[in-house]
Amino acid sequence: CPCSLGLATPAAIMVGTGRGAELGILVKTPEALERMQHLDAVVLDKTGTVTAGTPRVVRVEPIDSYSRDEVLCLAGSVERHSEHPLARAITALALEDGIALSAARAFLTEVGQGARAVIEGCQVRVGTAPYIERAGVAVDRTLEHGARTCVWVACDSRAVGFIELADPVRSSSREGVQRLRALGLDAIMLSGDHRAVAHDVAQYVGIETVHAEVLPADKVDVIKSLQNKGKRVAMVGDGINDAPALAQADVGMAIASGVDVAASASDIVLMHSQVVDVARAVELGRATMRTIKQNLFWAFFYN
Repeated sequence: CPCSLGLATPAAIMVGTGRGAELGILVKTPEALERMQHLDAVVLDKTGTVTAGTPRVVRVEPIDSYSRDEVLCLAGSVERHSEHPLARAITALALEDGIALSAARAFLTEVGQGARAVIEGCQVRVGTAPYIERAGVAVDRTLEHGARTCVWVACDSRAVGFIELADPVRSSSREGVQRLRALGLDAIMLSGDHRAVAHDVAQYVGIETVHAEVLPADKVDVIKSLQNKGKRVAMVGDGINDAPALAQADVGMAIASGVDVAASASDIVLMHSQVVDVARAVELGRATMRTIKQNLFWAFFYN
């Protein structure tokens, strides 16, 4: 009776992917279910994965003779040309406050660092402290609040203020990390944010290993370094910057609330955009492989 042998694997995969769809876990390749049972570590991108990816401005601090509205106007005039979540939050606040944004020329962005443009004859830079400092502008980092993301604003050769933003942690992230650890997996967090911000979020959700201030191009290197140590790695992300790391990982998982590029580079799409679904996907993969082995055993035994 060869039929049972031929049906053992595809029947289990069909049921597994169907159950995944019911849970909001879309499995694009059956191989991903097989690789799931061998995972050693899960790498989580912070912004948009562990956190909601919808930052909001909590403080605008001008320096010297500049006012709050002037700092927000300069930052918003540059950032409205950017698609970054932080940029959108700054622009949204400026528009909510009724601030008239100025026309920007020669806009240029540096991924993961900041952006610059010419506003009314002034070279305005908006971004991280290192990005501003590389332009020869001095910033006082002691003014930054450690647990918040700080965006500096500079006009020509001096800093005119900074903007602090907070990104709420997803409600399911803490439970999701606990379930991953219960499955015997190492939970690792990647972030381009300041070290203090990343560690604050990691501590809250229970992650011990954190790679902070990681540039988008370096995310792939983190995955490769883990793989070179013999670990099988799953990467979970949501943005364009995560796509290369998702493709490099043994299993790539994309948050559905992210961009299409991330979803196309991944093996699994998490429709509910919850970290807890990462653990469910691992459990699903293990259960599917267990069922395949049981089906094959009974098929051979029957024959």
